[in-house]
Amino acid sequence: MPEITLDGLGEIAAGLADFYRDLHRHPELSLHEQRTAGLIADRLRALGYEVTERVGGTGVVGLLRNGEGPVVMLRADIDALPVEEKTGLPYASTVRVTDEQGHEVPVMHACGHDMHATCLLGAATVLAGQRPAWTGTLLLVFQPAEELARGARDMVGDGLFERFPKPGIVLGQHVGPLPAGMIGHASGSIMAASDTVNVVLHGRGGHGSRPEAGVDPVLMAANVVTRLQGIVAREVAPAETAVVTVGRLQAGTKDNVIPDVAELGINIRTYSPEARTLVRSSVERIVRAESEASAAPKPPDLEWTNAAPILVSDPDATARTVAAFTEHFGAHRLLPLPTITASEDVGVFGAAAKVPTVFWFWGGLDTDTVMTALRDGRFDELPANHSPHFAPVVEPTLSTGIETLVVAADLWLGHAHDE
Repeated sequence: MPEITLDGLGEIAAGLADFYRDLHRHPELSLHEQRTAGLIADRLRALGYEVTERVGGTGVVGLLRNGEGPVVMLRADIDALPVEEKTGLPYASTVRVTDEQGHEVPVMHACGHDMHATCLLGAATVLAGQRPAWTGTLLLVFQPAEELARGARDMVGDGLFERFPKPGIVLGQHVGPLPAGMIGHASGSIMAASDTVNVVLHGRGGHGSRPEAGVDPVLMAANVVTRLQGIVAREVAPAETAVVTVGRLQAGTKDNVIPDVAELGINIRTYSPEARTLVRSSVERIVRAESEASAAPKPPDLEWTNAAPILVSDPDATARTVAAFTEHFGAHRLLPLPTITASEDVGVFGAAAKVPTVFWFWGGLDTDTVMTALRDGRFDELPANHSPHFAPVVEPTLSTGIETLVVAADLWLGHAHDE
């Protein structure tokens, strides 16, 4: 049984619900999470944590030393997305900002990072209030820029494991489109690697009435998009899993003008180093070949940017953690999950520290809504992460997310009787 009790959790969660709604109402894009980071830092200081801000940009680290024992790292991400919220909630975001490219964009916590941060603050509150029940050190990491797959790398590069105690384990979680109160788990390679490449195809602009006098990059881009779909269908082995998505295609300013350039944003997801290398090289080959076939005036520009490694939830450590969840919540609240083609950069921390990472999921959708959708065969229509309609129900999502972190931390921290 857990050494740390969850007495009073309802009161803690109720007190944090308004904090969650405030974060949801005031989302901030990756690398710009100043307000969010400041609010988190203030809360941690009030709880007695040693707080360091601006780690890896806007990251916040909270440290609570409680005698000899293991160092346990708990991580939450804090950034939002350029998505226009359509939930209709009274605390829905109406924020609009100018992004790095100078475009005005809406901003929304469409991936649940506001819930992640609030749950970690809740766990920080429980653990700080029960220091006689455990020994060791808590390393709380509030990570920026997860949506750019760079926040973890930035924090490690800023000396996270040199400036602070090195953990023996990294624990993290993600809210998703499961029934609220349910906990999803998997082991081994549970989330895909992600790679993004920005492509600029060069043409020769001119009048739309005289296409023979120009080189049309729009046609080039259209052929690239179509040809890319053959990578997974015809080059990746059937036993492998891979995804190639063109999420951005921009060209031209007027219907009767052939533009000079077309730009594409391409994202790939893979589960093995071999598939990752294959797909990346195939994307480059297709882009360059289409440019040459179209007699482009110069070769295309390819810039590989955001990259996240395959997320591995350590099998042995995951089995121990899931056993603790089963004992605490009951087997009926745990749900084995298949591998997921979404990506997460939390694995960067465990790899950098050379320690196990354990990662799990928990539900944030109204249970009746989910069950009705399953009954009617409409599960794919439920709002999921990155949807403008995705916003976890506050309860029992918040309480469950706090409980999972506390139970997991309790498992890996030390206790007086361990001596």
